[in-house]
Amino acid sequence: MTSNIPDRVFYRIKEVCNLTGLKPHVLRYWEQEFKDIKPQKSSKGQRLYKRKDLETIFTIKKLLYEKRFTIDGAKKYMSSQKHLVDQIKEDLLEVVKILQKGG
Repeated sequence: MTSNIPDRVFYRIKEVCNLTGLKPHVLRYWEQEFKDIKPQKSSKGQRLYKRKDLETIFTIKKLLYEKRFTIDGAKKYMSSQKHLVDQIKEDLLEVVKILQKGG
């Protein structure tokens, strides 16, 4: 689903709603519940979402609506996934250090 996201720097809340099928109040609620959704604000106070925010929103939508997770369950899942990614990054950095030493 994320492959259908137009390639832009920022997306306004209306565009995000059109892409995701969610209502603005749902997005605003998710911003409070999920720390990974961090839209910037324009000088006029409009929310400006980045592509990473949209990808996170699609993931949360899938967890809640398709896999029937609770909000807390989705938070835990997202947190564990982030932890796994962080661990993989650390492992890869160690491999790079070893390779740079000629090992």
